[in-house]
Amino acid sequence: MSENGKVWLITGASSGFGRALAEAAAAAGDTVIGTARRPEALAELAAAHPGRVEAVGLDVTDGGRIDAVAAEVLARHGRVDVLVNNAGRTQVGAFEETTDAELRDLFEVHVFGPARLTRALLPGMRERGSGSIVNISSLGGQLSFAGFSAYSATKAALEQLSEALADEVAPFGIKVLIVEPGAFRTNLFGSNAAYFSTEHPAYAETAGATRRMVRGGDGSQPGDPAKAAAAIREALDAEHPPLRLALGGDAVDAIAGHLDAMRAELVAWEKVSRATDFDTP
Repeated sequence: MSENGKVWLITGASSGFGRALAEAAAAAGDTVIGTARRPEALAELAAAHPGRVEAVGLDVTDGGRIDAVAAEVLARHGRVDVLVNNAGRTQVGAFEETTDAELRDLFEVHVFGPARLTRALLPGMRERGSGSIVNISSLGGQLSFAGFSAYSATKAALEQLSEALADEVAPFGIKVLIVEPGAFRTNLFGSNAAYFSTEHPAYAETAGATRRMVRGGDGSQPGDPAKAAAAIREALDAEHPPLRLALGGDAVDAIAGHLDAMRAELVAWEKVSRATDFDTP
């Protein structure tokens, strides 16, 4: 299957961005190894693209399974050209509402799992002198607000890992793309993917507003996952690909506003900030 096209490994391929990317890659003649916690959730996708999509069971919080899947894929195909770390879920809760276990679990899904899978496939990419690593972040990787402290913390961590990684692997011809979507009609706000911390009444008007937005927002998001997949493929194929790719008008507006506010604050406090250096003789 992989002789003439690229080999993609996409986590969380049963829905949302993962599925859209898998469908686009398979339609282009590439080979897709799609993973999900329940491989039966990928049956329809594999049946729609016979000979192009392989369904593999993978829980990205299971380190041993990550290593096994990476080894099996390399043994069958000899390489992975594009790794897409997409598996994830929503976590909504005020900082005080969020437990240690909830925070650690989310970091396992959004940071430690992608990191381990990337490390498993990176040596082959480095030795071949080519490859692409796509890490699906969020506009929450750049900014945060009430109710999303845990979610945004994991995405920010993933982004900073990715930024350093991009600097380290560029000499080997490897691309790193950080994708920052806004609200898209994936299942991220759905009952199977959204997780809510136990509510505290003190945060009803802050984190509570975010909780209500997530619970009522599934199916009405403005973003189209198929168009997102096309944009990601365009960025990967560009002569000078971006490090970060915001997706959706809401993401562009939110990130631009946040950067403007950060610059304004930096300038406002610049004198105080610079005054902390040692006095020069």
